[in-house]
Amino acid sequence: MIQTILDQPVANQIFYAVLGFSWTVYLWEAYLSYRQRRIYRSTTQVPQELGKIMDTETFEKSRRYQLDKSNFSFWSGLYSETEGTLILVLGGIPFLWSLAGTVSGRFGFGPEYEITQSLSFLTLATLFSAITGLPWSIYSTFVIEEKHGFNQQTLGFFLKDAVKKFAVTQCILLPVTSLLLYIIKIGGDYFFIYAWLFTLCVSLVLVTIYADYIAPLFDKFTPLPEGELKTDIETMAKSISFPLTKVYVVEGSKRSSHSNAYFYGFFKNKRIVLFDTLLEDYSPLNKTGEEQPENTESDDTSSESKVKPKNKKQGCNNPEILAVLGHELGHWKLGHTVKNIVISQMNSFLCFFLFAVLIGRRELFLAFGFHDSQPTLIGLMIIFQFIFSPYNELLSFCLTVLSRRFEFQADAFALAMGKASQLYSALIKLNKDNLGFPVADWLFSMWHYSHPPLLERLRALGNVKQD
Repeated sequence: MIQTILDQPVANQIFYAVLGFSWTVYLWEAYLSYRQRRIYRSTTQVPQELGKIMDTETFEKSRRYQLDKSNFSFWSGLYSETEGTLILVLGGIPFLWSLAGTVSGRFGFGPEYEITQSLSFLTLATLFSAITGLPWSIYSTFVIEEKHGFNQQTLGFFLKDAVKKFAVTQCILLPVTSLLLYIIKIGGDYFFIYAWLFTLCVSLVLVTIYADYIAPLFDKFTPLPEGELKTDIETMAKSISFPLTKVYVVEGSKRSSHSNAYFYGFFKNKRIVLFDTLLEDYSPLNKTGEEQPENTESDDTSSESKVKPKNKKQGCNNPEILAVLGHELGHWKLGHTVKNIVISQMNSFLCFFLFAVLIGRRELFLAFGFHDSQPTLIGLMIIFQFIFSPYNELLSFCLTVLSRRFEFQADAFALAMGKASQLYSALIKLNKDNLGFPVADWLFSMWHYSHPPLLERLRALGNVKQD
């Protein structure tokens, strides 16, 4: 009791420091977003240097889309920060922990079963987060994305998807968390090493099985049909010794008209995944679009074809797809994937080591309302989420800078493969299809853009191409 009284002033300082830093970060982010919104509002004409890249209609569509997203982000961010503050100030975390204990008790587990209470706490916390975030997600999907022609989902499909995501998350999160807590409990003085090795193994397993067993629960994956494109992809992969085993097309069009491509797998088992919306000759959105005259504005409410791009077709042609994949394979050939994994694991080890140093500090638990107990799961949350906040912000910025450097290098790799002009046109098409706004505030871009702005990438491609 005496020790608790002595530690309380320090605990109060920790609490207010965490709260103050959280609002400082929020205000900084709000300021950056304000700067970018000024760009959206003031740049109403296509800049001269963009005249040959983007037409006036697409420029205006992208400006309005990004402005709507920015306004939405402001209000959702304010709500999230306010909600987080109220949870901390009103003692929401210890209340939820106590409620989790009650739930565990109803299933016959007493207070000595900390792991069971921790799993109940996790379930309740994720359920609360899902419920409070659902209205914002619905508004984003069925108002903003719908308004600008990207949403392809019905409300029923969306809600079914949300329930499925929650269930899958729990099936992964609960056993992993229980094993992690058990390792920490029995690991002795060097538990942080065992905990780090365990999380490393889990991350490698999840990366390996995600596209084969988890992603297909949500989206349909089909092998890319035999033909010129598949042959060219396999030839390109072979030319750089990329151990490609399969090429898949994922049915992204049932959710959104946004497009993407990625590869995954370890060692000699690499797979490439292409969104159907990326493929000009494959996307269902083009098939419906071709049935309509180009200059017709009718059938805006048709559920079959919500996206009517100004271009004749959405997505990229085969040479452009190969250029995009040349960029993605450049990340692999240049070791960017391995470097990111190494950085991630070094950071993970450091965090677990610092957690081992700090977990015994009673004042950390007092700061967040835990006067009589020091649950391991709560310690993980306090230290990783709150105490490490300044470090996490700095690390995030450094990784953003590094990511932009990697993107330029991957572009240069595709250029060295002789695909400069195709990548040039592909970047322009993808920017149009996704309504990316090509003008950015320098400070907002520096802090947030993990990929360089379109103009910077095109200039780099153009300069090298001229050389």
